[in-house]
Amino acid sequence: MAKRTDLKKILVIGSGPIVIGQAAEFDYAGTQACLALKEEGYEVILCNSNPATIMTDTTIADKVYMEPLTLEYMAEIICQERPDAIVPGIGGQTGLNLAMELEKKGVLKEYQVELLGTGSESIERAEDRELFKELCEELGEPVLPSAVANTVEEAKQAAEKTGYPVVLRPAFTLGGTGGGFADNEQEFMELIQNALSLSPVHQVLIEKSIKGFKEIEYEVMRDANDTAITVCNMENLDPVGIHTGDSIVVCPSQTLTNKEYQMLRDSALKIIRALKVEGGCNVQFALDPDSFQYYLIEVNPRVSRSSALASKASGYPIARVSAKICVGMTLDEIMLVNTPASFEPALDYVVTKMPRFPFDKFTDANQKLGTQMKATGEVMSVGRTFEESLLKAIRSLETGVDHLYMPKFDQESLKNLMDYIKTGTDSRIYAIAQLLRLGCGISAIARETRIDRFFLEKMKKIIDLEKELKQHPGHREILYQAKKSGFSDKAIGRLWNRGETEIFEMRKQYGMFPVYKMIDTCASEFESYVPYFYSTYEDENESVTEDRKKIIVLGSGPIRIGQGVEFDYSAVHAVKTIKESGYEAIIINNNPETVSTDYTTSDKLYFEPLCVEDVMNVIELEKPDGVIATLGGQTAVNLAKPLAERGVKIIGTDCAAIERAEDRGIFENLLSELGIPQPKGQAVTNIEDGIKAAEKIGYPLLVRPSFVLGGRAMQVVAKEEDLRRYLKTAVEIDVDKPVLVDKYICGREVEIDGICDGKEVFVPGIMELVERTGVHSGDSISVYPSFSLSAHVKEVILEYARKLGMGIGIVGLFNIQFIVDKEEQVSIIEVNPRSSRTVPFLSKATGYPLADIATNVILGKSLKEQGIDKMYPEEKKKWYVKAPAFSFIKLKGMDAYLSPEMKSTGEAMGYDEKLPRAMYKALIASGVKMQDHGTVIVTLADEDKEEALPLIKRFYDMGFHIEATVGTGEFLKAHGIPACIRRKLSENSTEILEAIRSGAVSYVINTRAVLSGIHYQDGLAIRRTAIENNVTMFTSLDTVKVLLDAMKCLAAHLEKNADPSFPSALRRDTFPSPLSC
Repeated sequence: MAKRTDLKKILVIGSGPIVIGQAAEFDYAGTQACLALKEEGYEVILCNSNPATIMTDTTIADKVYMEPLTLEYMAEIICQERPDAIVPGIGGQTGLNLAMELEKKGVLKEYQVELLGTGSESIERAEDRELFKELCEELGEPVLPSAVANTVEEAKQAAEKTGYPVVLRPAFTLGGTGGGFADNEQEFMELIQNALSLSPVHQVLIEKSIKGFKEIEYEVMRDANDTAITVCNMENLDPVGIHTGDSIVVCPSQTLTNKEYQMLRDSALKIIRALKVEGGCNVQFALDPDSFQYYLIEVNPRVSRSSALASKASGYPIARVSAKICVGMTLDEIMLVNTPASFEPALDYVVTKMPRFPFDKFTDANQKLGTQMKATGEVMSVGRTFEESLLKAIRSLETGVDHLYMPKFDQESLKNLMDYIKTGTDSRIYAIAQLLRLGCGISAIARETRIDRFFLEKMKKIIDLEKELKQHPGHREILYQAKKSGFSDKAIGRLWNRGETEIFEMRKQYGMFPVYKMIDTCASEFESYVPYFYSTYEDENESVTEDRKKIIVLGSGPIRIGQGVEFDYSAVHAVKTIKESGYEAIIINNNPETVSTDYTTSDKLYFEPLCVEDVMNVIELEKPDGVIATLGGQTAVNLAKPLAERGVKIIGTDCAAIERAEDRGIFENLLSELGIPQPKGQAVTNIEDGIKAAEKIGYPLLVRPSFVLGGRAMQVVAKEEDLRRYLKTAVEIDVDKPVLVDKYICGREVEIDGICDGKEVFVPGIMELVERTGVHSGDSISVYPSFSLSAHVKEVILEYARKLGMGIGIVGLFNIQFIVDKEEQVSIIEVNPRSSRTVPFLSKATGYPLADIATNVILGKSLKEQGIDKMYPEEKKKWYVKAPAFSFIKLKGMDAYLSPEMKSTGEAMGYDEKLPRAMYKALIASGVKMQDHGTVIVTLADEDKEEALPLIKRFYDMGFHIEATVGTGEFLKAHGIPACIRRKLSENSTEILEAIRSGAVSYVINTRAVLSGIHYQDGLAIRRTAIENNVTMFTSLDTVKVLLDAMKCLAAHLEKNADPSFPSALRRDTFPSPLSC
């Protein structure tokens, strides 16, 4: 079947803001799909609300609409653009659900828009639990005993019929949202109501639990000619019971016999043929380790989270091929390098994916792993053996661990460790390693964990090699064996009581460096050259070094809270600019979810840990003219100094400048010299010095570790008791790890991203944050242009930016955060001498490609030479709003109160000629449920009551029913606002919690005393209950105010759209406009 010529314009739906379970994989997939469709000559229209991604750059699609991914907005865009077709399978579960909704509501039929790729009937059969079960039974494919329920009573009966233990799987959700295991009725009843409410179709599958089976995934591809192939298969190291996104995954599978492999492959191909899937598809199986019994767990009839991993593991671009299949092309027509896409990839290496969890930031979250995904990101590593691949993955995670060893288990007894490994956690493999060091048998560990003996035996090999290294310090042959097995220089140095640099120099002396092997999809069966490499210790090097000028860009590693896909955005732009400037652009990164690790992005991709040793190994081979360390977030910045000490040329902002910005003492002296104010503060290295500094500065204080990312362990403390607790428990404090103790100033927070070329400074825009200081800037709503700053304040901000850019010695990007107090005094919070989280947002809002301009500056092209002759250009006429997206529902037990510690996982953008409407768009795009009626539950700190009064009055005047805790309720009544009193836990009542669970509550407003430091456990219980019951909650009055302003838009819209006929889009007073307009 040939490419379709009847289609001209195609709409692609993105996946929206990054949340746990739906992350940057869809930025990568969407970018690939849009470019593939453009390559075939189609006009591509993209709708996605995520400003952090490459996908929403105006160069990726012909038109980019950054509008909320809702039925109404999509209908408006379809009405305006009149596309011929829509691609539903690229934007994750969000995109798929939205496409299905558009079809069901008749929008696609009304505007004659065709659904490309897998048909809606097939999608429904795969996604609807009951229909999927029926299909499997028709095909003779084994499925677990199960029943579908739409109510709590039905579900209870289904569980009794199926028999405990059971697993709950809500339909049409992502990342296992709302699912879980229940061993008995009590556990079941705790889960079921939430599971039903979180399914868009209020349907839950109650399935017999098979915890402990092997979990195997097949990534398969099919075209309209019924040609179907397996791209690769993947095996979870953890057994069924832990979400695949939270499991260590190995590719290709390591423990299947040929019979098992072929049996599951045949089943996967049979199911996608029956479903008539067109494009990529992910099939998950549970396999009994003791027999050939298997069950189909689920089928994702779209590009899935695992597709990015499979693409990077195999070198086969699943999203690109899927997009081309959508427009009628067949696998044998689509060429990949020099083989057709119908050729199954062959892997002659082992890939390991390890998840990156947010538990280092959220110590109060439940760390037990289950069916609901909790990881925020992942790393991938490649080696010739599982041992090498695993150890490279461990040190890629950036958790302070560089080997299969965690010091916290050193003192644990064998019994405690055996108890610990029974439950899946993020550090279980390190406890297993410690058990192996203590001589525990593999059979005992396998019995408790249900992890296959193969993986445990490989881990034991690592432990045995540790012992050998300890016994033979300095032994050349054993050193080589250790390197071949993936040991880091640091780990070897620790075993030999030597420094990491000593081991590096020893290797250099022996000429002991890795070679680089190519990932070419065909295991070198055909001659090809794909510039995509991994390191291993063998003889033949496949990376051809060229005699030309070259620049290495350091990536940002795994996505985590505080360092997301925004940094990959800067790295990708840098690579593009470096290539355009005539240099060879080389990137080093280890994140399979990102665009930077697509081998077509750069001239060369090295998929390696971002550790000094691994980066140095590449540098030794490539001998670049420079290395850029300021675009990959704190990960890359932290590498600048150790690399420079080894003689590497860091270009752009150098190590001395980075130190001037990040070393507290040096930075304070610089501010003093420049005459720039900063809140009073001090760096302390022990608890008593901290208490003395607090007495001198005065409470409340903002306390945080030095050199932090995403506000980790940052808190506002209001009294000595809280400060002592913080210094004792929240952070490590010593001479090498000082803690910063600053005066907390309540004021407006303002942020800029700037570029300095050593002579001039360019600031494209000033962003004002909605929430006052005390909420991390990444969790605040950010607005460009600023909405309340005077011309004088802007002048001061720009003058300080100019002085700091020049004074620090920035060459490239930098970010500054300011406080503006009531007297309009401007002071500095901090300067980040690197790319920041806001660079993509500000680039899209202002139209200035900041990362490109900064890269040109780094390469020696001044701002003036780039045509930039104004420090601050004229502000845009539209309003641009960035709103945070949170994943609290995935992290049970954590406190959702917004504080100086960053908690959001993603962001959405809204823009409009009117600020309230831009705010409305940003809020609904970020996942805020906007409702114009219902109940508002209010519980306020004493210090907030006066300020909150007019806001609560506005809710009351709009017709909302007000409920409040005793103190807040009495205050509201005294000021003329009727409020129903709800008692709380400290009053021996669960009344307020039951009210939240009732389903009638639209909003919960809960504030905490910042200035008095008096906190109650009631507030925590209220916040947790709101999150668990999916009730929109606010902990900042500033956010409540903008919500009320935005709700005016909702009210006006509802008034205008009283007519029930669809689509309502046609009756709005404004149409969405593309970002490129």
